[in-house]
Amino acid sequence: MARGPRYKVPRRRRREGKTNYYKRYKMILSGHPRFVVRKTLKHIIVQVVKAAPQGDITVAAAHSRELVKKYGWLGGLGNTPAAYLTGLLAALRALKAGIEYAVPDIGLHAPTRGAKIFAAIKAANDAGLKVPVSDEVVPSEERIRGEHIASWAEKLKNESPEFFERYFSLYLKRGFDPVNLPSHFEEVKNKILADYKDVVGGGGE
Repeated sequence: MARGPRYKVPRRRRREGKTNYYKRYKMILSGHPRFVVRKTLKHIIVQVVKAAPQGDITVAAAHSRELVKKYGWLGGLGNTPAAYLTGLLAALRALKAGIEYAVPDIGLHAPTRGAKIFAAIKAANDAGLKVPVSDEVVPSEERIRGEHIASWAEKLKNESPEFFERYFSLYLKRGFDPVNLPSHFEEVKNKILADYKDVVGGGGE
């Protein structure tokens, strides 16, 4: 452990691995709202946040649980398609609140190519909210639509029905065949866009 007269104990949230204060400082200096994407083991959470002296102000937010409650989503709540749909919902709400540009805030998540967090950021851009992101790190359209999940489900269904039922038990419990995930994704995406048709500008097909 570091010691000495110049050693400074890191702030609590840094010690807990929750906040990178150097990155946060740079984002606040930009003067722009932050497009904050966080993922847990089961869910995706997206917020559009403005910094203020009294603390952060959340302008718009979306949680992947809303996909089920409001739009009838039958897929997983923490996968890439869910990340895109949650990002889309948060971005449309931000546009409705008058936000047109935000800087990406992925926290301490590793910026891995094709990561779920970048699916949420792509959704924001598709909706018309400008959030800088490199095309190189954004998941493919096929992955965003859940085609990789549908292909895996079809393979298991044909080759190992027992494992298929165990692996996709939550989907099947809802009465949903994961093989149909890509078309279901489009259906839910269109429902979200229809709800915000008055603010859709550059966005999502």
